[in-house]
Amino acid sequence: MRMEDRRLYAFIDTGYTCRRPLGLLARQLCLGGADIIQLRAKNEPKALVRQFADEFVQVCREHGVISIINDHLDIALESGADGCHLGQEDFFEAGHRQKSDLNSGGRPFILGLSSHAPDQARQAVHAGADYVAIGPVYSTPTKPTTPAVTTTYVRWAAENLKVPWFAIGGIKLSNLDQVLSAGARSICVVSAILNAPDVVEACHEFKQRLTSHPIETIQS
Repeated sequence: MRMEDRRLYAFIDTGYTCRRPLGLLARQLCLGGADIIQLRAKNEPKALVRQFADEFVQVCREHGVISIINDHLDIALESGADGCHLGQEDFFEAGHRQKSDLNSGGRPFILGLSSHAPDQARQAVHAGADYVAIGPVYSTPTKPTTPAVTTTYVRWAAENLKVPWFAIGGIKLSNLDQVLSAGARSICVVSAILNAPDVVEACHEFKQRLTSHPIETIQS
């Protein structure tokens, strides 16, 4: 399956795991229909993230799901993850301008970059990002200092971006139709799935809603 065809991007965010085993959560997300899963452990020691990564990558591989590590390219490469996601501060503000600037040891990997405005999205595309995150669409505790970009930015992305992109930030089943109507065909979901009573069912509901909107319809 091409990146362009991946619709649901889920997360294992340690801010929302509530002591649940990360391997279990990874399996639940895979069973629920996630196409991509990101391991995001912002406040955990790097050694612990490295420990988490091995089981996470293995579970994703067993289910044919793309595995992404947030922030730590070295851990992504060491664990065999499919790719790494970086924020603006971790890529451009760290002095990088092209994906090739990152030291991957020649190993192919997926690079995702965050963006909060059109200029940042254009810069990410020029840098060679394999996909771009568009958001936060709505206010979200995962990005408390970043203002919501609203569906206006989603509409801009739908009209201008030619690389795969994912709407992210505060997306719930109750506002999903607004995001899809703005032109999104692929989304990232964090708390609405991880905080649900049944992670598998919540993931499945998002996937069903997405697949009920054919890509051709969303793009029109």
